[in-house]
Amino acid sequence: MMAAFEIARPEIFLLAALCVVLLLDLFLGKESRVITYLATQASLLTTLLLVYSSFFNRADKTLGLDGMYMVDEMAGVLKISILLISMLAFACARKYLRDQDMWQSEFFVLGMTAILGMLIMVSGYHLLVLYLGLELLSLSMYALVAMRRDDAQATEAAIKYFVLGAVASGFLLYGMSVLYGLSGSLELNTLREYFSSQADVSTNLLLMFALTFIVAGLAFKLGVVPFHMWLPDVYQGTPTAVTLFLSSAPKIAAFAIVIRLMVEALEPAQAAWSQMFMLLALLSIALGNLLALVQNNLKRLFAYSAIAHMGFMLMGIVMTTHTGYSAAMFYILLYALMSAGAFAMLILLGRKGYEVVHLEDLKGLSRRHPWFALMFLLILFSMAGIPPTAGFYAKFAIIEAVVEAKFVWAAVFMVVMSVIGAFYYLRIIKIMYFDQPNEQVPIEADMDIRVLVSVNGLLMVLLGIFPGILMSICDLALSASRL
Repeated sequence: MMAAFEIARPEIFLLAALCVVLLLDLFLGKESRVITYLATQASLLTTLLLVYSSFFNRADKTLGLDGMYMVDEMAGVLKISILLISMLAFACARKYLRDQDMWQSEFFVLGMTAILGMLIMVSGYHLLVLYLGLELLSLSMYALVAMRRDDAQATEAAIKYFVLGAVASGFLLYGMSVLYGLSGSLELNTLREYFSSQADVSTNLLLMFALTFIVAGLAFKLGVVPFHMWLPDVYQGTPTAVTLFLSSAPKIAAFAIVIRLMVEALEPAQAAWSQMFMLLALLSIALGNLLALVQNNLKRLFAYSAIAHMGFMLMGIVMTTHTGYSAAMFYILLYALMSAGAFAMLILLGRKGYEVVHLEDLKGLSRRHPWFALMFLLILFSMAGIPPTAGFYAKFAIIEAVVEAKFVWAAVFMVVMSVIGAFYYLRIIKIMYFDQPNEQVPIEADMDIRVLVSVNGLLMVLLGIFPGILMSICDLALSASRL
């Protein structure tokens, strides 16, 4: 056991830094608010270094804070990924906030609060700690979505997100309360031991009742069918900088809570919850890809794409094998990077008072900005799962895990839906490369966002040619966590 609070050193530092940034902003004028941005990035970088120093070079899992907080390699990899993606999101957001006259330091403070919630979700090993992290993330995101107070569409998106999010949180909390009533404990280890000792959990009606509510709550947070109703409207109505953040890092945290709660605590009942999740996953892959075909708004298109991608990731988890978990972890990390890159590209191509949100806004991009058209093409190829990009390997690894688990029919269905889904990505590429541009407008952006978007695009190819690097990290992290 570690000394009290030492196990949560990165989170404690981030909380203190968040308070400092909040106070710092009180003494800064509007022209000096870049200092708030720099302080935020410095805080996230320091938190990342603390995570690295705390979580690696360990031989085994380590529990702290009376068994409520877990340190393991999986948590280390996921936390570093969340922090890196968030730093990318904030770097891109700076351009957007300036262009759209929305430069408010609340964006960075709420963003840091959301990140703190994500880190708690990744390491939580107690039902209340997991719920605390989830609500910290959710409440921060509700406020971020509603940042543009004079925009009716943004306000509508925030209300939908808040109401449906509150219902989903209620489902999750109710399911957790039933688990507590059955086992008399909120600790994940005790829950696992209790249900392992039961003769036949599949006949326990109260447990099945609890699982139904928990699966519904988690499905909303992941945005899978039929709990996906909020996703397209929220993506469309939210400022693009917030959409970038919402669509990337929180997905990694949602993956973590599914692993902690379903795979680690409720592993004895995996036959029941895996069937529920498989149905939701296959519905998501079908509906997400089919509805994306008819979208002309890029943000709605990427929202339906996200639903399909979450379905793919869930299929890895429901196989309940080490291969499946590794493939799902690889997929979610790569999806977060792809989604961040896609929305970063939309921000890069925008300018003061103008946003790129419709398909026609990309007409002739290859003639106007050939390098960034190529980077966008690589990101879209990866999302579609076209070789030699990383997205192809991610989908292949999931399908391989599904075939290995003897669900050949599901694998065939996933392949067919991937082929159908490739159409709407190729449609964007066709508009970029074969349509005539409406106007010739230079890109007005700092070097940092240009470099980040370029690196993101090139990573799609590098991770596609050398997927073993990231895959081995996921494999080793889950092996060390005994998953």
